[in-house]
Amino acid sequence: MPFDDRLATVLRQRATGSAMARIQYRQLLDLLGTIPVEARSPRIDSACERLGELAGRIEQKDRVAMLSDPGMRLRNPRLVALLATSEPTVAAAAIEHAQLDDDAWIDLVPALPIHARGLVRQRRRFSPRVEAAFNRLGMAQRSLPPGAIVVEAITETKARDPSEIGAIVRRIEDFRKSKLVSDSGTATAPGADSPFQPHPDVTSPITRAFDFVTDSSGRIIWSDPGMAPMAVGLLLASADPAVDRLLRSALAQHQPINAVVLEATGAPALAGRWQVDATPCFDPASGGFTGFAGRMRRPISLAAETALTASPQDSEADRMRQILHELRTPVGAIQGFAEVIQQQMFGPAPHEYRALAASIAADAARILAGFEELESLAKLESGRLEIASDSGNLAESINKTVAQLKHFTDARQGGFVVTLDPQADHRIAMSQPAADRLMWRLLGTIAGSSSPGEQLNLSVERQNDTLEVSLQLPASLHSNDGVTSLPNQASPASRALSTGMFGISFTLRLASAEAKAAGGTLIQHPESLGLRLPGLTKIAVDHSDKARAS
Repeated sequence: MPFDDRLATVLRQRATGSAMARIQYRQLLDLLGTIPVEARSPRIDSACERLGELAGRIEQKDRVAMLSDPGMRLRNPRLVALLATSEPTVAAAAIEHAQLDDDAWIDLVPALPIHARGLVRQRRRFSPRVEAAFNRLGMAQRSLPPGAIVVEAITETKARDPSEIGAIVRRIEDFRKSKLVSDSGTATAPGADSPFQPHPDVTSPITRAFDFVTDSSGRIIWSDPGMAPMAVGLLLASADPAVDRLLRSALAQHQPINAVVLEATGAPALAGRWQVDATPCFDPASGGFTGFAGRMRRPISLAAETALTASPQDSEADRMRQILHELRTPVGAIQGFAEVIQQQMFGPAPHEYRALAASIAADAARILAGFEELESLAKLESGRLEIASDSGNLAESINKTVAQLKHFTDARQGGFVVTLDPQADHRIAMSQPAADRLMWRLLGTIAGSSSPGEQLNLSVERQNDTLEVSLQLPASLHSNDGVTSLPNQASPASRALSTGMFGISFTLRLASAEAKAAGGTLIQHPESLGLRLPGLTKIAVDHSDKARAS
């Protein structure tokens, strides 16, 4: 399967348990680690975000073990940079096992935080060109010990004299203060306000979402660095009594917080409405409740919320979409696990198992495609989905689709006899991709139902501002009572050509809904289909310039 399909499959899965979280984390590492350096898409951004969420649920030693696996492929600088900001042991494992070329290392290192650069210098497998670049950046080789030795040294300090440990703590605090001064460029006098507080004249960029962690009372004790000065200390509470009771109940019962909207007060970047989603956290040693880890994001606009108000007809479509959403989750999980086996991501598998897994993954993809068709039909018939009014060429869509079907129709000595007026204006008020999709749905369905040697007539005429398509039906679909006589059973998987898994009647119903959403109609006659689509009005020619020129 293409990479994007596999990544979408993983993102559709819900990592409900610890085992599934580890599997999904390993899948994302493998997929993100092998994407091209220049690849950019919202799906990749979502995958990086999911990777960070899963990291909080997986122990450091497990993540280090995954990154140290000889089969791990860390070839993407963006992923390496993301992992380098993790805990020291995880960052060290990622940097040690990264498989970047010289140019990638030279470009990556200046963007890394200081502590990650130190870990890079502990890796000794660099070419002279990279070493020279590091020296120019002031990253001369130091005699710092590897991460494992540092951990052992920290462990040994537990047996030291308390006064000696206190001196170490004071040195760390002095370094932290000096680091803050060097980063901000301003000194902080003793007794002054916390250096974490922003300067009142500094304007913060607009933040749409940020992560946070609370203590057991629901007070934020950590958040993303950009929001920490404003968010740390905020108590999860609301002026709305109903919302406040909901939050207090979640705190008392240690239950997840899902899509709760609250009003925050404070700095302009923090004030206003936020949607809160959070998961309870527990101490691994004692099992005690420690607080919440979650995310705050700005909710959708009021206009979008108003658009979600359902009428009786819409509520049925909403229920259908909810059912499809619930069905996608297990199917997506089955597809993901099948791909894991087929690609031998966790070890070798017999060829018979791999072939069976490939077949299961293909069936799951076909089922998911069917779900997309069901959802599209529900949205179209409820008015939730409209076909964008644009400029497309119907003749181009027909010719393209007929050419794509030739490998099937020519082998059966059949096909379409197309009649088009080359001088006519075949532009329609529908985007070209939408027109291509509609023609494929119609012509593919008709071709798949035709008999060997059957030639079907297809003609297009323009009547004023409307394009009328007449498509002859194969003999197997001739009827006297219209659409009701069309076969409604699901298309068998063994069919040589199939444009849908729910049968011809459903496919034509979906095509009819698409035509209606575009301002047209699809009507079945006993021996043909009639499709009407709105054409684009011809632009009147203005001869004023020519007259002035004369």
